[in-house]
Amino acid sequence: MDQEPTPRQDRHLTIGILALQGAFEAHAKALTALGATAKLVRTPTELANLDGLILPGGESTTFLKFLERGGFLDALQSFVETTPTFGTCAGAILLAKNVQSPTQKSLAALDITVERNAYGRQIDSTILTAPTTLEGGPLEMVFIRAPRITQTGPNVETLATRDGFPVLVRQGHLLAATFHPELSSDPRVHQLFLDLTRRSHGQ
Repeated sequence: MDQEPTPRQDRHLTIGILALQGAFEAHAKALTALGATAKLVRTPTELANLDGLILPGGESTTFLKFLERGGFLDALQSFVETTPTFGTCAGAILLAKNVQSPTQKSLAALDITVERNAYGRQIDSTILTAPTTLEGGPLEMVFIRAPRITQTGPNVETLATRDGFPVLVRQGHLLAATFHPELSSDPRVHQLFLDLTRRSHGQ
């Protein structure tokens, strides 16, 4: 996706960002720069009338504690079954069908197996620049206490890898990254999600 983003193209898209913890403001800034409308989501009722949703990084067990109140987890489960959703880092863990090290409840929407904190503690975080299937050359990827995708289902497409393991995957209307695209100045991953969302809605 080496062409310049066209803000007018995405202005009609309203993308929610789960704003319980994590770098949700950075995601909002990235979406706004691409011309989409970003809406912070903190309650189940705020899922209404969204074109898509981002589940940001953070601590997946803390997310679950918040989501298990007031039927939020059930509402989110129904939402991600039909509506474009992008999970980054902890968000990817929430989307995963299987979570290991240790096992953990999830939305089980995306046919991947994820190993939590596979790359060590925060001190082991790193920034890599590597080739992907996206147009426009190598992509900067910021890893912070990243999970590892150890298995993918037959309908999951791998768009980028690290050490032979998928780090950016797509399955139908779902997208997941084990890195933090919101912490990079490269807009292509967010643009990819906007394009996926637009196609999912037949636009």
